[in-house]
Formats: sequence, C-alpha cells, structure tokens
Amino acid sequence: MAIIVERDGSVTSVFIDRPQARNAVDPETARELFDTFLAFDADDDASVAVFGSAHGAFCAGFDLKHAGSMDPDAPAFPKDIPADWKGGRGDEIPPAPMGPSRLTLSKPVIAAVAGPAVAGGMELALWCDMRVMERSAYMGVFCRRWGVPLIDGGTVRLPALVGMGRAMDLILTGRKVEAEECEKIGLCEYLVEDGEAVARAQALARDIAKFPQACLRRDRQSARAGWGAPLHAGLIEEWKSRVIVEEEGIAGAKRFSEGAGRGGSFSD
Repeated sequence: MAIIVERDGSVTSVFIDRPQARNAVDPETARELFDTFLAFDADDDASVAVFGSAHGAFCAGFDLKHAGSMDPDAPAFPKDIPADWKGGRGDEIPPAPMGPSRLTLSKPVIAAVAGPAVAGGMELALWCDMRVMERSAYMGVFCRRWGVPLIDGGTVRLPALVGMGRAMDLILTGRKVEAEECEKIGLCEYLVEDGEAVARAQALARDIAKFPQACLRRDRQSARAGWGAPLHAGLIEEWKSRVIVEEEGIAGAKRFSEGAGRGGSFSD
C-alpha cells in the first residue's frame, strides 16, 4: 500500500507514502488515490479531507521511472475520456493518470503541501479546494523538461486560479515557483512554517466540518459550477440552493434568534 489514511472524527487525512520516489505516483498508487477519495466521498461520517504526503515531499509527479518503461509504440494511456461526456462525479469515466484529478467530489479537500508539488503533483494540489504550503515548499511544471504534458487538469485549473498570462509563464517556462510567490499569485491560500502544513490543514478541516454541511456543500457546488460559466448560468445554478433554507437555514436562523452567534462568534 502506498497510501496512508487517518480518520479523526469527521476529518479524513490521506497521505501518499512512496519516499523512494519522492511520492511520485505510479498506476497502482493512482488507483489507490482514486478509490480512497471515492470512499471518503461516500462516507457519511466524513466531512472534509486533508491531502498530504509523508516524508516531506507532497508529490514529484507521475513516476518517470515507470513512464520510461512504457512501450513507445503503444498508447501510454489507452482509455479515453468519452467525447460525449457531459460531466459528473468522474467515476463514470476512466481515472486520470494521477488518480483522482477527474473526480468532482461532494465534499472539500485541503492540500497540505511540503517540499515539491511539481508536474502531476502540482496538478493534484490544484485539484484540491484549498492549499496550505510550507515556506520551503514549491510548485512548478517540471515535466516541461521531459516532454510530459499536463493531462490531469493542470491546463484547465491553473489559468482559472492565476489568470492566463501567469499560467502561460508557468506552463511554458516550467520554472520553480516558491511558496511565497504561490501565495502572492493565488496558487495557495495559506503559508505556514515548515512542518506545520498538515496540522494547519487539519485545523481548517475541523473548523469547516463544524458548519451545517448541506449548506456548505451546496455553496461549494454552486461556486464550482459557476466557475467560468456565463453569469446567467451561474445565477440559475446558485438559485437551486434555495431548498437549503428549508433544510438548514430556518433552524440556523432560529438558533440565532435565541442568542447564538452574536457579535460574529463562530463558537456556537
């Protein structure tokens, strides 16, 4: 097993554990990640996941030693995304080379990034909802050097996060992007001292797990569905959230009227 899974109440932590390859992902590890995150999504007791890695390296990308052993005269990845795919959770199409990066989960995932998150590892970090990076961590399209393309969502998610100009800079140069620059341009949301990324991500996950989950997940889904969509389409999608008022909003308003949450307090 190349994956470690830890559970602490409603928080599930998933760690890649391949120190011999700086946590690079081979096909077996990719399948384990895919299955692990689907299991998290199906677990009624799990609300938020933290995605990190053991031994001080988030992920060095797809395992190039494995890639170098592939037959150059045969398709590297013979299973295609169907041309008529209309979207969905992503388990109805073949898994991506890095594992879960075609999945659209119903619950948030927070990346805890230490060391390198490069090439396909960067794509896994971009797949997450938020990223917590340690000061010595870095990202980069390091696969630029070897003729290995971004095929795990990198060319889709990177421009959406940082804008097309910055995305082209990173994609075309393949340069190293230090953690402070990542925070500056929007590649990470939290910057912490070395050794603190997992703890910070888990603390965030516990805070998020305290909120009414149907409302939280619906707002998350609405934001994702409206990402890049025309305004009218985004507003139509957002309006579907009105059913949550009956499910959770009225009860929440009643709690407020009885004295909870005054002064902006999140403790109750």
